[in-house]
Amino acid sequence: MPTSRSADEHSADKHSTDPSAAGAKGGERPEDEGPPPRLLKRWGLDATQVPEALAGGRCWRVRTSGGPFCLKEYAAHDRRRVLFQHEVTGALDAAGLPVLAPLPARTGRTLVTASGHGYALYPWVAGRERGGLELTFRQCEELGELLGRLHAELERITPPVQQSLLVPTPRAADAAAAVESMLESVPADGGGTDFEALTARRLRERRALLAEFAGHQPPEIDVSTVGHLHGAFHAGHLRYAGAGNVTAVLGWDALTTGPVAGEVVRAAARLFACEDERGLDLDRVQAFVRGHRAAFPLDAGQIQSAVHREWWERLCDVAPLRHRYLGEEGTGERGPAGLVSWWSAQLERTLDAFAAPYTGPFGDPYAEVPDDSTAYG
Repeated sequence: MPTSRSADEHSADKHSTDPSAAGAKGGERPEDEGPPPRLLKRWGLDATQVPEALAGGRCWRVRTSGGPFCLKEYAAHDRRRVLFQHEVTGALDAAGLPVLAPLPARTGRTLVTASGHGYALYPWVAGRERGGLELTFRQCEELGELLGRLHAELERITPPVQQSLLVPTPRAADAAAAVESMLESVPADGGGTDFEALTARRLRERRALLAEFAGHQPPEIDVSTVGHLHGAFHAGHLRYAGAGNVTAVLGWDALTTGPVAGEVVRAAARLFACEDERGLDLDRVQAFVRGHRAAFPLDAGQIQSAVHREWWERLCDVAPLRHRYLGEEGTGERGPAGLVSWWSAQLERTLDAFAAPYTGPFGDPYAEVPDDSTAYG
């Protein structure tokens, strides 16, 4: 069983093939410099070609006589954190879940040190990315069940987590002040470009929403089922085979602790958000939550509390506005900023829809929907 280790950082894996990563504190080598030439011999392997650098992180695809592998470098790594991640992913892999376990070197260690940097080797994962709206209802339900199985196994293999957490809640006043600051950098109506006019309009819309819903702040004490979480369960960290089954869940650098219902809601909101005025595909959301319920049941109250908090945090998060309209990099992690307006107008509906698999009659509301139906995705 892995030793207790809470990974509080929520840094998302930026690369599709990077199974695990740790925060770098500096000392990184130039991006065009590859791994040490003889490093693979630590695993008893010889590269047949020059390692292929993969975008988005210090990792490479290495081709050997034994097949392709993914080599990951950790710069200035937290050894305890990395080893905890390795133990967790190894246990999940051993339990038959689609999680890649790091391969032990000839010494038996999964974390190898060379030239002051840590390295791990993973099997190369086959499969492709698929957006959540590409999935059939049945596949949405199966994906929710997979997340539930991950939660159940994480609960089994990791030490208990404190069940009552103080969850910091962002303040509407702080978000409104940030919007005001951004508005100062955008030309007033009648000046600037059409894009700048759109920017100003979107910022004013958010300011109005923050004022309208200022009294809807969720409580900071969240009493719910808490455990170890994947931390970044979204389409970019999922790989699918041709038949539509998940071949790998990547991105375990984001391993953390928190309310389980929160991860279910965050995952559904990222997987099934449209890029236009349709907002969230609530039919797919319900299929996903129903699948999770089958493997790791919670209750309607926890789900609705998590929906309330996720909506509020998106309402108060102005980073997507900076990303979309002011051109700042690395601040669009929550997805389309326009979803906030739709969600605010549909708040009661989303609260009911997310909780429907717990509050409605038991059964399959999609029994008459063909398994290959793609709805409007």
